[in-house]
Amino acid sequence: MKTDHILVTGANGFVGQHLCRALAADGRKVTGFVRASANVSQLLHVPGLRLVTVVDYKDTALYEKDLRDVDVVVHLAARAHVMNDTEPDPLAEFRKVNVTNTKMLAMAAAAAGVRRYVYVSSIKVNGEMTDLRSFEADDQPGFVDPYGQSKWEAEEGLREIAVSFGMEWSIVRPPLIYGPGVRGNFRLLLNILRRGLPLPLGAVRNRRSFVSVYNLVDLLKTMLDHPHAAGQRFLVKDAEDVSTSELIRHIAVGMKCPARLVPVPMNLLVMAGRLLRREEVVTRLCSSLVVNTEKTRSELGWIAPMPLATGIGRTCEWFRAAA
Repeated sequence: MKTDHILVTGANGFVGQHLCRALAADGRKVTGFVRASANVSQLLHVPGLRLVTVVDYKDTALYEKDLRDVDVVVHLAARAHVMNDTEPDPLAEFRKVNVTNTKMLAMAAAAAGVRRYVYVSSIKVNGEMTDLRSFEADDQPGFVDPYGQSKWEAEEGLREIAVSFGMEWSIVRPPLIYGPGVRGNFRLLLNILRRGLPLPLGAVRNRRSFVSVYNLVDLLKTMLDHPHAAGQRFLVKDAEDVSTSELIRHIAVGMKCPARLVPVPMNLLVMAGRLLRREEVVTRLCSSLVVNTEKTRSELGWIAPMPLATGIGRTCEWFRAAA
């Protein structure tokens, strides 16, 4: 069965834009929920896409009519991981958006007869790093920050509501997502390489999983209809895991510039991170985070269709054109 009408929240976001275009290209009817302040210029010419402005997810009367003929909700809208969060209570702020909005939308969707609710969570529910074993989809949560905790609470809230109302639920936890339109640390790396600046990461020998937005969107499309996706959590990644230094070399190839990697010993990097109060950044760059997608393959028959080098190449092509 091919689902006819998909509702995508956060449609104007990085992943949302790619997903809406892909669904529309498949001939599906797509409704996109966006905030009043959202820039939707990139979505105005997507064929068949209907945009709906949502002021407050808690005021279900404002959007419940838009859910009546929806088959599947894909919930992307979230307060993402915030570097140097200035909120006095970060967990409370994450809960307002990530937990409350997820649950309110789930209740409205169930009441409207939506068949399935697909939630895009985060690998941060599992934790920040791996050592001897990779993360698996059914691991106990190991979050270490308010963002990861809020994503776990949202998962559990969705599951409880869906079970109570008889609505199918499905969850995916991606690691760092990259692709055209990417922001954050990945875009920072693109900028550093474009400017020819050296990076003290030549001695890093970690392993990390990443996922291109193309592979994530491909999995989300599978999760819309696959019978084995219901009531399950999945992990997703590109087929290849790479070290930070290997990732930078891939990016350098795509950017058509040299990778100026300086082999600084790990203990000096850690010390510099402490002195500069950037321990979290150093940890991300130097530690390992590997996910196991065997469950995704066995349950859904899904493997990443796009190689990491191709995904990075497309990202660099977009970035060079934009720059």
